[in-house]
Amino acid sequence: MNHFALLISRGITRVTEAALGPYQSAVIRIGFAATWLLFLLREFPHRQEMYGPDAPWAWDLAQQLIANNHAFTALMWSDSQVWFEIVYALAVVSSALLLLGWRTRTMSVLFMIGVLSLQNRSIFMGDGGDNVIHLMSIYLVFTRCGQVWSLDARRARRTDDARARGELPRATGADRVGPVLWAVLGLALAVATGAGRLSGGWLTVFWGLWAVQGLWWLVGRRARSAEPRILLDVVANTVHNAAMFVIMAEACLIYSTAGWYKIQGSRWQDGTAVYYPLHLDYFSPWPALSDLLASHGIMVMLVTYGTVMAQVAFPFTLFNRRVKNVLLGVMMVEHAAIAVILGLPFFSLAMIAADAVFLPTPFLRRLGGWAARARRELSSRRGGTLPGPRKQEPRTEETTEHTHVGFTA
Repeated sequence: MNHFALLISRGITRVTEAALGPYQSAVIRIGFAATWLLFLLREFPHRQEMYGPDAPWAWDLAQQLIANNHAFTALMWSDSQVWFEIVYALAVVSSALLLLGWRTRTMSVLFMIGVLSLQNRSIFMGDGGDNVIHLMSIYLVFTRCGQVWSLDARRARRTDDARARGELPRATGADRVGPVLWAVLGLALAVATGAGRLSGGWLTVFWGLWAVQGLWWLVGRRARSAEPRILLDVVANTVHNAAMFVIMAEACLIYSTAGWYKIQGSRWQDGTAVYYPLHLDYFSPWPALSDLLASHGIMVMLVTYGTVMAQVAFPFTLFNRRVKNVLLGVMMVEHAAIAVILGLPFFSLAMIAADAVFLPTPFLRRLGGWAARARRELSSRRGGTLPGPRKQEPRTEETTEHTHVGFTA
């Protein structure tokens, strides 16, 4: 009984004392923000036909659908061209800033608003990759995805350095952007609420997120003791870890359902399913490459059966770190091949970003080190000032190698 209680106590401590998987959450943030940003930029010339006033799914039809399913989309607040351009620009800017990790708590909410507003406006325009982005944009709001590889993390390091030099009052008082941004968004939220554009659950969600952000800033600046901030950290860590678990479960669910549905198809059973999309003009950006692959029957059979086996087996391999890492690499390579051969780059990028939640922490830290060295070498070749060696990160619960989501690697 005492042993069981000790295990429960350790589990609660691990879930609440730190936001697990800081590198994994950063990769997810970067991956999905980059995927959505690239999609918006590529489709910028066609934005009117996809989500704007010229869309085949007319504004009146979309309004009727939204009235029935109660989905959120800011594009239904007005049918004017100016409002559409504002919402589209908001989606682009919030994606870029979330990618850089600037004010990630705020940008994650604006990123979600941009994704939901555009996708729910024309629900028939999306594919499987859009569905993944749709879900992950909601999950990201509840994660602390700016702990590393972000402008927020750099600002936090500078604040810590200032505190170490005894410049705490000036360091904490220098951040005026956050409160101003919070006040501006609160005003916009009040205007939308007063105009009757928000109601029901979404009204509670947005006002709740706004209030939590204000409480976080107020406690961090005005609390006379450390206990209130510790309590908020415990709650934020718990919510973050729960969201990361949901992201992992979502990725496993996507692969397992896709694999088991494929098993029921006759073309997947006889090993010829991959052959047919290779002969569709819509999925053949490189006809010569598609014809080359389709001409080898054994290769088609191996890819067909291998895809099914990988998707069905992936959730079970999470209990073996080495097998999981190998299969994870295989699936990422498969998605990259789908992007090139079938011409589905954004679907593949979305799935690779979702797979990143399972990447091992040591690999991600090494990847960050390689990127930092490459940046310094590029800076030195251009004649810029080469920054000194980066200060070693403190070995806390958020930076030690054993702190990661899910399973050891």
